[in-house]
Amino acid sequence: MNPVTSTGCTSVNIGVNANLKLVDKFCYLGDMLRVVGDADAAVETRIRIGWNKFRQLVPLLTNKDISPIVRGRLYSSCERRSMLHESETWPVRMENEVALEQAEIRMLRWIWGINRAVRKSRIHDCRDYRDFRRVP
Repeated sequence: MNPVTSTGCTSVNIGVNANLKLVDKFCYLGDMLRVVGDADAAVETRIRIGWNKFRQLVPLLTNKDISPIVRGRLYSSCERRSMLHESETWPVRMENEVALEQAEIRMLRWIWGINRAVRKSRIHDCRDYRDFRRVP
């Protein structure tokens, strides 16, 4: 049990005319932190940031006139890095890894034009295209 959240206090007095409000989660250096100490909020925030960056780059990432290797480098350098920024400090659980991988697979499907009607085996082949050396 967490001593901060279990007391029922809504603020903490830290000195002369200074009160701090107790919250369940907050942003610190661009990373979402929770009182519980898990990485769920950070993972959700980073996935959202990754999708925002991806939507900005969709015209370039889906352009068939640009080589797959260049599109792959663009994806890796911009989108993937924005999603995994500061992730080495997260206490990651299996659910967090699955959520990050699902978001990445959805983005790769969008880049390669693979829709949901395609057989499941082909969708898993999409993981092979992370290095972008082969064209589907």
